[in-house]
Amino acid sequence: MSIKRTELQSKKIVCLGGGIGTVNLLKGLRKYTSNISVVVSIADEGGSAGRLRRLFDVSPSGDIVSCLAAFVEEKNKSLAKILTYRFPGDRYGRDGELCGHKMGNLMMVAAQEITGSFEEAIKLMKKLFQVTNNIFPVTDEPVLIKAKTIDGIEVIGEEKIDLGKYEGIRVLDRVSIVSKNPKASRKALEAIQKADIIIAGPGDLYTTILPVLIIPEVSEALKKIKNTKIFIVNVANKPFETKGYNVHDFLFAINKHLGTFPFDKVIVNNNFSLPIPKPFNYSYVGLELEKIQKKPGLFSLIEANLVDKNFPLYHDSNKLADIVVKNI
Repeated sequence: MSIKRTELQSKKIVCLGGGIGTVNLLKGLRKYTSNISVVVSIADEGGSAGRLRRLFDVSPSGDIVSCLAAFVEEKNKSLAKILTYRFPGDRYGRDGELCGHKMGNLMMVAAQEITGSFEEAIKLMKKLFQVTNNIFPVTDEPVLIKAKTIDGIEVIGEEKIDLGKYEGIRVLDRVSIVSKNPKASRKALEAIQKADIIIAGPGDLYTTILPVLIIPEVSEALKKIKNTKIFIVNVANKPFETKGYNVHDFLFAINKHLGTFPFDKVIVNNNFSLPIPKPFNYSYVGLELEKIQKKPGLFSLIEANLVDKNFPLYHDSNKLADIVVKNI
């Protein structure tokens, strides 16, 4: 049953992730409510954010900036474009060069230098761009992630995992935080615990979504919370992350890492008719419902045509938000 905007505005929604998938979700949800918070992975050490992390010893801000721009865009598209503007050149270039950097990432470095902390830097950027939504890093300190492949190779670092910069079969089995006991940000944890609706995904499973979910205090909170918890499966599989995955594989990976599947609703795309652009080595996430239906009653599966017809690697923001709202 659809929920009215006035009703939804009273609900605290918390989105877990931070990458392009989360940004697309925010762009759709913002037309229904402004009561949205985001808890973002802080494991990024590739591209512009990673270069600045190494050069200035600051927390990586790429996903923070992307989510900030998603909220800014609703009121001022030009300001959002400035935040996400990327200088020409290689985003994986040399650390000390300007080429390939995102303007918002540079501004976040300046904000951290001015305020003295990542938390205060986010507050300053929100104030500058008149954003009232909360954006929290999942931890207060930048962390590294490591992955283990199905053939036993250990890969350290989000960039190497994401881009497949290692030998072997290059199929992932598990991801973990290098720190033995990473602490969740107090404000991020409070937001999760007080949420009426929690949404994880869509996004890169091993380098964006799981680095949020596997923080011990976050995973424990998700297991205990009784309010609505939604997991959104990606439209397409990314090479070196989830190549060949179907919906069951996504759910199995969450269960393997958390010891349970804590979400009560799963949203999946069921339109595979649009051809994926040839330059991308992506493929649609298959349904294969017979694998999922072996465990009925654990969650409800919601199918819909959610693909972006202009760029079918991703969800259509409006379609995705509409189906989320209808199932709250």
